[in-house]
Amino acid sequence: MSQEIAPTLSFTHQQQPTANVAGAWLVHALSGAAKMREITTQLKQATANPDLHWDLSQITRLDHIGAQMLWRAWGKQRPRHLILQEAHEGLFERLEQVDHLVIPKAPKPRLTRIMQLGAQVLGLFDHLHSFTALLGQLMLDLSRFARHPIKAPWKELSANIYRTGGQALGITALVGALIGVVLSYLSAQQLRTFGGDLYIVNILGMSIVRELGPMLAAILVAGRSGSAITAQLGVMRVTEELDAMRVMGIPHGFRLIMPKVLALAIAMPLLVIWTDIMALAGGMVSAQALLGMSPEFFIYKLPEAVPLLNYWIGMAKGVTFGILIALIACHYGLRIEPNTESLGRGTTNSVVVAITMVIIADAIFAIIFSKTGY
Repeated sequence: MSQEIAPTLSFTHQQQPTANVAGAWLVHALSGAAKMREITTQLKQATANPDLHWDLSQITRLDHIGAQMLWRAWGKQRPRHLILQEAHEGLFERLEQVDHLVIPKAPKPRLTRIMQLGAQVLGLFDHLHSFTALLGQLMLDLSRFARHPIKAPWKELSANIYRTGGQALGITALVGALIGVVLSYLSAQQLRTFGGDLYIVNILGMSIVRELGPMLAAILVAGRSGSAITAQLGVMRVTEELDAMRVMGIPHGFRLIMPKVLALAIAMPLLVIWTDIMALAGGMVSAQALLGMSPEFFIYKLPEAVPLLNYWIGMAKGVTFGILIALIACHYGLRIEPNTESLGRGTTNSVVVAITMVIIADAIFAIIFSKTGY
């Protein structure tokens, strides 16, 4: 294939001043830095004479980039004296059409603050309606599960218990032990001042078993397992797997929602016990290092310092928190739209709302059992 003729721009002054455009005005021919500077300088010189004649008949090849350079040099309008090949007429006609396009401005939001508040309230009611429908469907699925346990999704239930409970043992153990060490260290500093070293068992036992253990486990599970549930359902929405299940007659609630809720209801109390043990172990080690309290004495005093009812309150919190986290995660997962932006926003909202509801539920437990277990 013959080599392309380099783009050139020359000026003649025989009868009238004329700009002669020749060669291949293509993007790859104009991409060189030296050639681009030369052509740009010549075009600036040409724009100084509005009566200049333009002769484009010697152009061998022309693409949109070359036509755009000439069009800008002409001030985005055709010069009065122009010789143009018929084959290149379409390029400049399209450039004229583009310049005459009117791009509408984005309309300003006309919602007042009251209207925006109303929209948020309506959105809240929409969430409550969807959540209530999800809860009602869960009740129907549980009744079906009780009537026909053989047809229950046992494999999904077992897999969810492993993912939400078994795989969370490491992070809950680490955080629980560290919280126990920190709480024991801070308490020991104050108790040593007043000579109340023995009361560190009471402080650690009551705070960890009744409050910190369930709360730590719930927050970690909400951030870890709750987000995973929402993302899983959201990806199934994006990839249209939920629609495929509906077409095949597979109920979402019985195969997806119920196993996840039951799995967290079973796994969360066990994780609470595990977190309590690790936190108390961390506090016991710290108490021995700071106060010289032996582990045997710590274990001996623990049942006396923490009545048994507190363990049952912690277990009840675990079950409640697990059900709340699973329902909120499934609720936001099913509301995700089939796009990646909605997936990220829904996962974030799921974690934030789940942690908030866990704290609210813990406050309700504290009010209800304020005179119990002491």
